[in-house]
Amino acid sequence: MNHIILASSSRYRAKLLDQIGISYRTITPNIDETPKRNETATNLSTRLSIEKAIYVARQQRGTVVVGSDQAAELEGEIIGKPANESLAIKQMQKQSGKKVKFFSACAVAKLDRMNNLEVYSAISETIVEFRKLSYSQIANYIRIDQPYDCTGSFKAEGLGIILCAAIQSDDPSALIGLPLIKLIDLLKNFKIDYV
Repeated sequence: MNHIILASSSRYRAKLLDQIGISYRTITPNIDETPKRNETATNLSTRLSIEKAIYVARQQRGTVVVGSDQAAELEGEIIGKPANESLAIKQMQKQSGKKVKFFSACAVAKLDRMNNLEVYSAISETIVEFRKLSYSQIANYIRIDQPYDCTGSFKAEGLGIILCAAIQSDDPSALIGLPLIKLIDLLKNFKIDYV
């Protein structure tokens, strides 16, 4: 069995890897996740997934490292993780009745003994159409699901699914934070195949 490193402290990403039986360990990358000026959600999630994978690969020579990141966008504005109840409610109020694009990127990296760095990345886009929600519906959802560490204050794998009118995606795991279909394809670059 091939072992990889997940460059993340996200319990959601770890759970997704557990779900498909990938053997891994985790190391949290120490990188600045602040968006750059005029950076789009697509570019942000791709850049951060690559930076996370490279950061850990440089410390763990010879091991395949997986980095991942997610950013959302509403009407051109990047939406991040709310961190607290008040911000989560405000985020969900903005998203109510609208379509939000979630970009989930993943990258795999490996630094060999000769200092050759191989990096591959991919991104998955998910469009979530939220129902028109009342303040009490939003507040109740936030209180119950507590999605403070989730992009867009939203857990599709939890109670958050009832907030949706529709979800369009090429990878159902992407919305949870790690596009597994893309990841499995990327791992094949390092001759890692789980089927």
